[in-house]
Amino acid sequence: MNVRVIMRIEVEPAARDELQRICGALGMTQVAVNSRMIDWLCEQTDIIQAGVLGLLPHGTDYNLPKFVLKQIAAYKKPAIALAYGPNDILDSRG
Repeated sequence: MNVRVIMRIEVEPAARDELQRICGALGMTQVAVNSRMIDWLCEQTDIIQAGVLGLLPHGTDYNLPKFVLKQIAAYKKPAIALAYGPNDILDSRG
C-alpha cells in the first residue's frame, strides 16, 4: 500500500479559479491534479525544476521550453544536465 501525505497549499484566487477550470475540463479532482504535478516536478532534473520554478538567472530561460521538451523526450535515458551549468546547457543545445 502506498503511503500518502496530506499537504495544504496557498495560491492566488486567479490560480485557484484556473485550477478549478482545468479540473472541470479534465474530470479530475484538485487533489489528483496537484498530486500529479508535484510528483512530476520531483522526478525532474535540478535544471528543469529550477526553470519551472523560475529560479534560473535572468537571460538563461529563453530556450527553457525547448530544453524541457528535449529532456522529456530523453526521459529515463542518462542525462548530462547535472554535469553542466544552466548557461552551458541552454547555449550548447540551442
